[in-house]
Amino acid sequence: MSTITKVALAGARGNIGGPVLDQLLKAGFQVTVLTREGGSATFPSAVTVKHVDYDSVESLTAALQGQDALVVTITTSAIGKEYNLIEASIKAGVKRFIPSEFGSDTFNEKLSKLPGYKAKVDIHEALRKAARESSLTWTSVVNGPFLDWGISASFLLNAKDRTIEYPDGGNHQFSATTLESIGKAVAGVLKNPEQTKNRPVYVQDVAITQRQLGDLVKKFVGADGWKETVSSIDEAVQQVWDEVKKAEPNPGPVFFGTLKAAIWGGDAYNSRFQKLDNELLGIKGLSPAELEAVVAKNIPK
Repeated sequence: MSTITKVALAGARGNIGGPVLDQLLKAGFQVTVLTREGGSATFPSAVTVKHVDYDSVESLTAALQGQDALVVTITTSAIGKEYNLIEASIKAGVKRFIPSEFGSDTFNEKLSKLPGYKAKVDIHEALRKAARESSLTWTSVVNGPFLDWGISASFLLNAKDRTIEYPDGGNHQFSATTLESIGKAVAGVLKNPEQTKNRPVYVQDVAITQRQLGDLVKKFVGADGWKETVSSIDEAVQQVWDEVKKAEPNPGPVFFGTLKAAIWGGDAYNSRFQKLDNELLGIKGLSPAELEAVVAKNIPK
C-alpha cells in the first residue's frame, strides 16, 4: 500500500477527536477536518476545514476527494452516520478507514454478541464487505477505557464524591489508555498501513484492576469516607438481556450494562488485551511513576 499523507478527520472536537487531531498534526500528516455545515468550531491554521452534510453521501464524497485516509471520532450516538462515510470513502477512493471504535474489544466473540455493541459490530461487517468489494481498507483501534478521562469525568470511579464500584470484586485486570496515546496509536496505524490492514489493533498504557485504581486515587485524596459497592458482571449482563426483551427497551441500561462487562468482565471479554500492538504503533505504556502522575493530574478538584 502506498504511503498515507492526507488524512480527513470527522468529529474533531469530541473527547477523542481533539487528541487525535493533535497527534496527526505532530506526526506530519496533512489534515482536513470535516465539520457540520453551519458549525462554529475553530481549528489550528494548519488544518483544512470542509463543511459537510453527514446525511448526504454526495457532500461527503466531494469533501473526501484526494484524501488517503478517513478517521472517524464521532460519538457513539451518531454511529449510524458511518454508513454514509463508508460509502463516500469508497466513491472518493479513500485507502484507509478508521471507524469510531476506540473502546473495548468488540471483536471478542462473547462481547460482540451483547446488544449494547450491536451498532459497532454492524459497522465491522460493513467495513469487511467494503474491503471485499472495493479498494477501501480499514483498521479499528481497540484501547479499553480512557484512563485520564475516566478519572476526570468520574466514569471509572468518582473521586469527588468518593464512590467506587468493584464489579466481581474489582480484581480483574483491564487495559486502559490515555487520550494522548490513543491519538498516537491512530497516527501509528497510518504510518504502518500494510501491517495494520483490515484488522483491529490493540493498545494500552496500563493493565490495572479496579482495586488498584481505587488505591491509587485514595493515595491522593485520602482513604476515609468512601462508599464502596461490589457488583456482579453476570447479573449486569442478565439485566441487559432482560431489558432488551421489553416492548420498549431503555438503551441506557443496555449500553452501560454491556460496557460494564466489557471493561471489568475479565478474560471472557478480553478486558485485558492478550496481544498488543504497542511496539508497532509507538505506544510505550506508563511506568508506575507515570501512572501515578496521570491519576493525580486527572482527579477532579
